[in-house]
Amino acid sequence: MSVAQTFGRQLGLPSTLNFRPLVFVIDDDISARDSLDLLIRSEGWQPETFASAREFLAQPRPFIPTCLILAVSPSDPDCLEVQKQIARDRPETPIIVISGYGDIPTAVQIMKAGAVDLLVKPCSNDDLLGAIRQGLERSRVAVDRELETRDLRTCYASLTPRETQVMGLVVSGLLNKQIGGSLGISEITVKAHRGQVMQKMKANSLADLVRMASKLQRSRSVIHLA
Repeated sequence: MSVAQTFGRQLGLPSTLNFRPLVFVIDDDISARDSLDLLIRSEGWQPETFASAREFLAQPRPFIPTCLILAVSPSDPDCLEVQKQIARDRPETPIIVISGYGDIPTAVQIMKAGAVDLLVKPCSNDDLLGAIRQGLERSRVAVDRELETRDLRTCYASLTPRETQVMGLVVSGLLNKQIGGSLGISEITVKAHRGQVMQKMKANSLADLVRMASKLQRSRSVIHLA
């Protein structure tokens, strides 16, 4: 079970509503949107279609696996800027671009603008569905990672100031005696704080705690190391 599914179960959220992946479609051709809507539904995913990027960006962000099918026209001078804006504003949503042109310069520009895949019209349903599956898997991994980081931040925020100090010194490799000398407390007190840290952080071992501290540092949470 993924972190996202576990998180949703803890909140009592029905899986049929919260864990059906969302596939967004931006295409100004209503018949193309309708066809993609049917194709997406046939795979058990949840489609949401938009006539423009502005409509898409106005919607709230769902915190479940998603991907976006973006139909572009290279003859439109604004299409790459629109794609770049979506990639900036919705980095958690992989972008699959469908274009009428497949020359190398166009492909390079589209990929540089943030697309994870480029399909050239007319593309087969199998190719499109394969691209969507890959995009949703990338998104699922990102969602799981973010939920895990959120949980770590919550656990870290529950530590007292002294426990925060002890955690920082523990993950830096100091022994209990050294930590006690650094903080001016007894080794027994250090052991008590260390036990609380392990419990609150839900860490099963020192290696587990070090891994957590590393993730928190990468997510820009502050771990004070000696």
